[in-house]
Order: sequence, then structure tokens, then C-alpha cells
Amino acid sequence: MDTPASPSVHPLRRNARVLMASLVGTSVEFYDYYVFATATALVFGSMFFPKASPSVQQIAAFMVFGGAFVARPVGAIAFGHFGDKIGRKSTLVASLLLMGASTLAVVFLPSYAQAGILAPILLCLCRFGQGFGLGGEWGGAALLAVENAPPGWKARFGCAPQLGAPVGFLCANGLFLILGLVMSDSDFRNWGWRVPFLLSAVLVAVGLWVRLKISETPAFREAMEHHAPPPVPLGSLLRHHWGALLAGSAGVVACFALFYLATAFALAQGAGPLGYNRQSFLGVQLGANLFLTAGIIVAAIWSDRSSAGRVLAWGAGLGAVVGLFFWAGLSSGSLSVVFVTLSIALFIMGLTYGPLSNWLAELFPVPVRYSGVSMAFNAGGIVGGAFTPGLAQALVAKGMGNMIAVLPITAAVVTLIGIAWASRSHARARLATA
Repeated sequence: MDTPASPSVHPLRRNARVLMASLVGTSVEFYDYYVFATATALVFGSMFFPKASPSVQQIAAFMVFGGAFVARPVGAIAFGHFGDKIGRKSTLVASLLLMGASTLAVVFLPSYAQAGILAPILLCLCRFGQGFGLGGEWGGAALLAVENAPPGWKARFGCAPQLGAPVGFLCANGLFLILGLVMSDSDFRNWGWRVPFLLSAVLVAVGLWVRLKISETPAFREAMEHHAPPPVPLGSLLRHHWGALLAGSAGVVACFALFYLATAFALAQGAGPLGYNRQSFLGVQLGANLFLTAGIIVAAIWSDRSSAGRVLAWGAGLGAVVGLFFWAGLSSGSLSVVFVTLSIALFIMGLTYGPLSNWLAELFPVPVRYSGVSMAFNAGGIVGGAFTPGLAQALVAKGMGNMIAVLPITAAVVTLIGIAWASRSHARARLATA
């Protein structure tokens, strides 16, 4: 359990255990998620859809990958319900267990050659379980950090779960890079790709150990002291806060679109049709991942000094600009140019990701906040992340790679609309209570 600390202690030190629980848990969850994304780009197409052409194999694999985005809002509803009814801590432990079990199950999946159509069906079920678990993970981890933050620190505390994304990405792709260096391509495709899924069990154990030692958030405890939780938090959310839910969902679209273009889609193209060496391309992505970390931290500091909405808007606008040269940089034939392209894209994606915990949490009152934040984050993920890699892949297959720019530009417009809508809603609320 957390113990009281002197107010003179620096806020980061005073809340180190809470921030570590938020960071470690999301790092594990995103590791599991990226292991699947990397395997999708490198292995799953030929393993589970061998009868299709290479291009259709990759599109089919991305469709399975995108299936988790359908599961995430369902998980957000389920875990959001219990997160608003019984608290953040217990719900976060359950989401981590489900995510870990779904990832570990992939280790034992048969190929299409071994089990026929049953193989891709089982793969879809595992992916659904991952999405269901992650649907309840991010919102709870974000609230764990934000609801423990002192005044003026909400965005910086709130970036803890966001930092789990680059940490998980670094661990997942770093492990795939090492495996590719120490084993033959044949061994990697036959069994080596399963190793990262197996190791997730160790990481889940670490995450559970950290999370079981934390307390409930002060904001949730205080809310429960004054009012009983709503019988059905989702019903209350949809009746009284549907505008905030739509605005929040729109606000996260640009973040997802940029990220999956620069990771899953870029890796599938770089290690496939574009002909870059797979290990070299993974190394480039790992280096560019550091810029994602930097973008998140810059955005969090900037948000606390300005506003989360303003920083998010800047990130969305710059993401549209990145879209104009993204395919040209990725297909340039030069790994140096690819590195610069991905680094810029991921840094700007960090500007859209860093403020989200703080920005989304401010849209909803505490009694429905877990449901609202989780639903908005994951519903926006369907629009921005589920379809973007597949649509980009389809454009490339038709020889229209330059048209990929339309995807981040459209995502930016949707996000800016969401930010404007949320700002107007806040203004109306302030006038109503003045």
C-alpha cells in the first residue's frame, strides 16, 4: 500500500509507485500488442493465409490485426463498468491478466498447413482477447496517473501510460531484431517468432506484482464517499455525456493513424515489397522509436504549461503535413531517409499521444470517467488505427502509394473537429455554472 509522504517531497518521487504501476502495466500490454503487430507484418500472412497472393496475404493479416480494434470498445464497456463501480486497481489487474493469457495462447497456435481454416480462426480469437484486455487497460492506467497528480502536473503524470507505448515497442521489436540476428530465416519463420509471445508471461508477472501493491486513486475514493456509483455507468455516460464521448473519440483518431502507419504498415512494406533488409529496418524503427518518447515528454510538459487541447491540435496539424511526404520517404530506397521520415512521424505522433490522458480525463466526471475515457480512446482507435494499415496497403497494391497522404490528413481533420467540439462544450458548461 502507498504511504503518506511529506508535501516537500518532489511529486514524481512522492508518487513513484503509482507512476511505475501505470508505466509497467501499459508497457507489458503494449509489448503484447506490438509483438502481434510485428508478427503480423513479418510472419502471419504466409503462415495463416498461404493460398492467397503475397499482397492479399498481408491485407488479410492486417484485417486480423485490425480485429482487435473492434474488441477494444467492447473491453472498454466491460472494464469501464467495473472501473467506475469498484475502482481502478482491481480492474487494471483483470485487464492485464486477460491480455497476458491471450498473448501466451498465440505460442501454441497451429499453422494453416496443420489445422486448415481453424488456424486463422484461433488467431482471430487470440487477437480479440488482446483487444478486449487493452480496451480496459489504457483508460484505467491513465486515470491511475492523472487522478493521483497534484495541481499543475496532470499532463506530466498522465504521460506515464503513454510512455509504456515506446517501451513496449522497444522491447517487442528489439527482441524480434535479436532473434533475426541469431537464427536463420527458416528457423525464425518456423518457430522463432513464437519466443516473444512466450516471454510475455514473465512480463505479465512483473506487471501484476507492481499493480497489486498500489492503492485506489484519491479522486475515486472521494467520489464514492459522497455519492454511490451509477448503477450502469455506460447508461449514464450515453444519456448525459454523449457529446464528450463523440468529441473524445474524434480527438484520438490522428494519434492512431500516425502510429500504425509508422510502425505496422511501414514494417510490412519495408521488410517486404520495398526490399530493405529486415534486421536493418527493425533497427531503424527502434531508433525512430526514441523520437516517439521525446514527443510524448515534450507534449506533456507543454500541456501543463499551456493546455492539452492546444498541444493535441498542433500534433494533429503537423501529422497532416507529415502525410504529404511519408510515402516518398519510406519508398526512397535509403535507410537514412527512412529513419528521418519515421523519426519525424513518431515525434509528431508523440505530440498527439502525450496530452491524451489529461485531455480525455477532463471531458468526464469521476463517476463515469473510466467508461468515458476508455470508450473514447478505443472508439477513436477503430477509426484511426484499425483500417489505416489495410487501406494504406490497398493503395500501395494499386500503385497509388502517394495517396497514402489522404489518410493522416483526414485523421487530422477529424481530430481537430473533436478538439473544437470539446472546447465549445467546456465553454457552454462554464457559462451554465457561472
